[in-house]
Parts: sequence; C-alpha cells; structure tokens
Amino acid sequence: MTKQDFCAATAAVLGFLATALAVSELVTAGGTTAQPVATPIAAVAPSLPEARSDDARPGVAADRPAISAAASEKMSAPLKALAATGGSQPVSVIVTYAEHPQALEANRIAALGGEVLRSYHAFSMRAIRVPASALEDLALAGNVSRLSLDAPVQATSTAARLTAKIPAAGTALSAWTGDNVGIAVLDSGLATHGDFPAAAEQFDFVDKEFECPADPEVFFEAYYHNERIGTDRRDPYGHGTHVAGIIAGRGDASLGKPQGPARDADLLSVRVLDDQGRGVTSDALAAMDCLLRYGHYFNIRVVNVSLGKSIDESNATDPLVKAAEALWDAGMVVVVAAGNYGRDGHMTITSPANSRKLITVGSLTDNGTGDDFSDDYVSSYSSMGPTLGDHVLKPDLVAPGNRVVAAIPDGAKLHADLADRFVACPVSGCNDHYLELSGTSMAAPLVSAAAALMLEKDPSLTPATIKARLMRSARKIDAEPTAAGAGVLDVEAALSATGIVNGEALSPLMARSDEGEVILVEDTAQLWGGNAWANGYLWADGYLWADGYLWADGYLWSDGYLWSDGYLWSDGYLWADGYLWADGYLWADGYLWADAVTDYAPLYRTSAASTTLQDDR
Repeated sequence: MTKQDFCAATAAVLGFLATALAVSELVTAGGTTAQPVATPIAAVAPSLPEARSDDARPGVAADRPAISAAASEKMSAPLKALAATGGSQPVSVIVTYAEHPQALEANRIAALGGEVLRSYHAFSMRAIRVPASALEDLALAGNVSRLSLDAPVQATSTAARLTAKIPAAGTALSAWTGDNVGIAVLDSGLATHGDFPAAAEQFDFVDKEFECPADPEVFFEAYYHNERIGTDRRDPYGHGTHVAGIIAGRGDASLGKPQGPARDADLLSVRVLDDQGRGVTSDALAAMDCLLRYGHYFNIRVVNVSLGKSIDESNATDPLVKAAEALWDAGMVVVVAAGNYGRDGHMTITSPANSRKLITVGSLTDNGTGDDFSDDYVSSYSSMGPTLGDHVLKPDLVAPGNRVVAAIPDGAKLHADLADRFVACPVSGCNDHYLELSGTSMAAPLVSAAAALMLEKDPSLTPATIKARLMRSARKIDAEPTAAGAGVLDVEAALSATGIVNGEALSPLMARSDEGEVILVEDTAQLWGGNAWANGYLWADGYLWADGYLWADGYLWSDGYLWSDGYLWSDGYLWADGYLWADGYLWADGYLWADAVTDYAPLYRTSAASTTLQDDR
C-alpha cells in the first residue's frame, strides 16, 4: 500500500468515526441540556467539493427522511448531523439573516418550540435554542441565510522584549507608549492589580451580566458626565489579566518589571469567559456587537482576541469570523491568537484566526537568550496553516509566546493552579503577583501592543496598512511560512515602516496545482495593490519563490522543497476532503478554548481540557 493509499484509507475511516461520534454524543439526561461534543475535522468541511451527503451519515435512522437540499445548504456541518438525527434535544444555534429580523421572528421561533436567547443590534443575527427536529423548518425561512452551532467557549519577560525588538528606554522610538489609544481585550476579565489604573472599565457579557444599551443616549450621558457604565472589574480565571498585562501592564507592582509596550494605552476589558475560562459564542458576538456600536466612545482602535474555536464551516459564513471582520471594517485592528495545535501538524489554525482580514499570530520560543536570535524557533505548539477548508496562508507572523511573564490576580484559578509558575519580584511581597504562561494567547498581545504604538505615532493608519507593515517589517527566519508566517514581530522596524495599502491586506490563498506536485500561493503584490507588498518581501527573503511559475495572478512554491512530507500536499484527494492529518481533530462543539492544553486528549473530548500548556523549555 502506498503512502497516499494509506492516508486515503485512514481519512475514510476517520470520516465514518467522526460522524458516528458527533451523533452518539448528542444526548439529554435528567432534563438538562446536553451539548454536542467533539466533531472531528473530517465531518466539518461543508464548503469542500467532495463532502458526503447527509443521508449517508452513520447513526441516522434508516426510516427518517433526509433533510432537504435547500435546508442543508444553509447549515454548518455539525447542524446538518443534528438535523439529520432529529429528536427533541435542544440545540443552541446562531442564526444569520439576510436582513435584520423583525419582531415577528420571535413568534416563529416560539412556534417551532424554541426561544430567543440573544438579539443583536449591529449584526443581522440571533442566538436561539430549538429542538433538533425543528432545524430544517428553521432553515427554510426565506430570510434565514445561515445556521451555525452556538458553541460553549474556554480560554487558550525581558528576553521577549528583546526578541520582539520593543524600543529600549531612552531611544527615540521609546517615546511611543500607546497613549490615548483604546485597546479592548476580549477574554476572562481584568482584575484589580497594581499594574493597571483604577479607571479601566469592564463590560461583563458572561450570563448576561451586562446588557449593551439599546439607546445610544445612555452611553452619551455617561461619557459626557465621565461616569462608569460598565460592571465591576473581576477576573476569577486570570487569563485576561495576564493578557492585558502583556499589552499594557505598567509594572507598578514590581518597580517597572515586567512592563507592557503600550503601558499608556486605555484598556477596556470585555469579559466573555467565566471562572473556568469558558463561555459561549453568542456572548462573544454580543461583546463584538456592543464594541461595534459604542467602541468609539472609548476610542477603541485595537481588539485583542486570545481565544478561538474549531473550524466547522467556511470563514465566509462563520458568525464569529463575520463579527470580528465587522470590527475590522469599522477601523479596529483585530489581533487573534492562532491556536496551540501545532504538534498535530498543518491545518490547525482556529476560528476566527482563519479570517483573511484579521492579523493571526503564532508563537515563537526565544529560549530566553535576548538578542541572540540564533536559537529562536517557532514554538512546537503553535498552530500551523493553511486554514482548514479555505486554505488561507496563516499565521501572518509570530511573536514571543513561550514562558511570558505578566500580571496575575490573587485568588484567580490560574493563580492557584500554577503556583510553580510564579516569578520572583524585586519588591517585597509581590512574588505571587506575576506568572509565567505560554501559548499563542501570550504572543497575540505583543502584536496588539505594537499596533497601538503605530496608531499613536500615526492615527490615520488603517487596519490593512498596519497588518501589511507588521508583516513586511517582520524579521525573517528559516521556517515554513505556514508555521512562521512573514516572520518575527519587530516593533522597531514596524514603527519605522512606510507604505500604504489601498484596500484590504488579505492573507493569500494556497492551492494545489493541477499541473504537477506544487503548491500555489496568491500574489500579495496584486492582492494588496503594489510591488512593495510582493510575496518575496513578506516571506523569508524571497528565495523560496519560483518565479517561473504563475497561478493566474500568483506565485507558487515547490511543495517538496518546503515540506518533507510533501506527498500529503500533492495528493488531490486529501486536499479536496480536508482529511490531511490522522490526528487532526479539533473541538467542533465550538468551545473557544484559551489555547493551552497539556496533551492531545482535549482534541478528542472536551472533558479532558486543561489550563496549562506543555511549553518549550
């Protein structure tokens, strides 16, 4: 048996087991609502050309009619499985409408045995719960354009400053500290800590603790009278405080060490994860909906998203991607952690990091050797591209994310669970105020901070131009572009960069050539509107590009040169079905895990999720 035959056979078996698992774990017990669990990637690629029809799914009753094609094409893959199975078990769904739904839509949902959980103002979406048997009727309404699973969601040093080339104190570029730039941190909250000003506000969307006002006058009056309108600041998990510390921690509790690059930025904590680091997609959407409407009151120019969920549909229909892109289109730079599944191979980028617009950040391990870059490498856990289904070249760049030191609040879960990660402090009594964590969750905030410094220096910059400058100025390293992106964050070079993108700085698509065993990549010069942004300037000095070959308006790589296991890339069956990796499972129940796991078990069952990462030492 050839390697290709073996992979194809393995993929077929995985496809069968995947759908069987997805169906078998959809149960209710004791009158409580059960959540759909652990759908593998083999069953979650609705946009791929050779996907199986729903009536062929294992576990579907033989006498149950197949759902109609008109309904099926509007559903993400997990919901197709649920609709085909039927039954009375309740299913939480994000409904995307062609036009904003009218009040009578709530009556229609009620008639189907469902209820509206959340409505949104800026998005033509609703979060609802209906019986699985009603999914087909729900989808067939003319104004409904998409049904997606509403997923429960969980959270994922001096040397780092030198590696990212953050301007040293006393240099000309150190004058930029993020002053008057608003940064929203979507995470588990922001606790009281000596490194953050008391004035920082928090909006808590967990369990509807905070409801975004429908009347803009509420925000205007509070803003005019300088009144707090948010909720009390808290972070019982600790992840959000650590992320915020990497961005803008002042270091006041430790005589200035550690200190975030954007220490003078204005932080807004947007809490979407609970005291276990979990939440639901619909709460994340509510948070983004509120930021889209009222973010300008806080001058929000940067949004950090150090969380992500599995990819179970195209980035063109994923509600979380669409909501994040709406913030981007409104002028906010959205920075997203790539995910921590690099040990499982390629196509492990999570959502919404699979967006072509947003800045996706992987992690670099710098080995704590400061400005000696010779031993730096892409962290073993950092998720790799291309993205599942859409085949977008990701991440966009990497930043130091291994064993990064930042603030941790007293009493937080991570504070209690990871006492061995406390970092010594020069001030008496503060030795348990700082914690060492690893992950792409820790890399993304450094890029968010860099974006804030760039916006302080030039407030007219668009998100697309900031992304392009960050990528072009990144320090090039000897690593696959699907692992390292355009290279390592270089804050000094980004602040000194010039060049404007007119339009979108879309991350390029990748594809398999029909004319040979080569992988094609779109030409960023044409995508971004100028030769200054050509592929050769963005990725690894251009020596990887074979100039003699063209993909319409793009360039290509020879897969055998870039990837040692190139046979996987040249097999058309694997590309078409998206089954590339035998162990390439993701959490398809949509948990937005803060990208930190200790082993592969969580990739198969959500109950095995943990809070610590087996990092690079």
